[in-house]
Amino acid sequence: MSRIKFVNMWVNRCFRHDAAVKTRAPCFLLSGREYGEHSSVSEPDSTASRTRRPRAADIAARLRHEKEKQTAEVPVSPVQRRVSELKQFTQQLQSVHPNVFAKALYRSILYQDQHLIAINKPYGVPVYNNGGIRNSIAESLPVLAKIISNMQGGSQLHICHSLGKDSTGVLLLAKTEEAYVRVQSQIKLHQMERKYMVVTVGVPVPSEGVIDIPIIEKEVTGTQHHFKMGLSPLYRLTEEGDGLTRVRAHRQAHSAVTQYRVLDSSSGCSLVELQPVTEVKHQLRVHMALALACPILGDHKYAYWNKLAPQKLPEGVLRRLGLEQSKTRYLPLHLHVRQIILPAVKGHCDLIVSCPLPKYFTTTLKRLQIPLPEKP
Repeated sequence: MSRIKFVNMWVNRCFRHDAAVKTRAPCFLLSGREYGEHSSVSEPDSTASRTRRPRAADIAARLRHEKEKQTAEVPVSPVQRRVSELKQFTQQLQSVHPNVFAKALYRSILYQDQHLIAINKPYGVPVYNNGGIRNSIAESLPVLAKIISNMQGGSQLHICHSLGKDSTGVLLLAKTEEAYVRVQSQIKLHQMERKYMVVTVGVPVPSEGVIDIPIIEKEVTGTQHHFKMGLSPLYRLTEEGDGLTRVRAHRQAHSAVTQYRVLDSSSGCSLVELQPVTEVKHQLRVHMALALACPILGDHKYAYWNKLAPQKLPEGVLRRLGLEQSKTRYLPLHLHVRQIILPAVKGHCDLIVSCPLPKYFTTTLKRLQIPLPEKP
């Protein structure tokens, strides 16, 4: 008997229906090809065996759809969504290639002339690399200089002043060494005027004034050992409590002077304009939190003195922000350089550079029902 006939008989026997059971008998069919010959017998399972395997793109699309479905089922508050977007944006700036980051800085240029450049510093990006972070303003300057000078080598940019990692707003860069020295001289002589916008938890009293209290770095002992900038006042209350007496200034303390003005208040928070006369590390954050007892919204470092913990907000503020206390750690620091003014040089007019508020800042003001400030 030929092998082809044997296969035909095997197929007929395997697919014979049993009248009592009404089920198909099991069959393990080997095609003629597996016997070394080409068979003309049609194979019932051939269609299933030739089914197209799923592509990687199809699997990825299905996984994305399932993830989006799961995310849609979990209710997320608008503030949590905004904070999530902000975190994602920050992580994106840290994960992109340095050249891509430099191009993003180029698109954020607010002002440019033959001597100076002003950029809008993004949130969550340090000016100088302090380790563990891929992108920083300083490390992107060589690429940014090539883009600005039409890819011509030899250009060098200089950072004129510093901003905190979580601060936003105007940052000045000098194109030449001469311009850098000039701006540094103006800063030392307190001739450069900087206006900050902050949202504070609480309403400063009085609504306008000058804070003149030196600042010093202090060690905080306990379960969470760390260092913070603190106040080093020149006066203290008398023993009777009815007056002030001057004390000796600490040799390591830095003179710190801040002008402030409350622009508006609502829902237990305030929009405050700050003008630092001096430039000390964390000066504005320390003066607002420790001198006026009105910490900046999102300032988790100075929310408490003796520990490191997320900022605790009043119930009314939480309701306005639509946020639970356990999620306040995601609130960004609401500290923005709104405007910088440089005095006139060699007959030129004053240089005034302004920067719009970031989206998360304006959204917070709207939720707190605080009117947006007028454009400078």
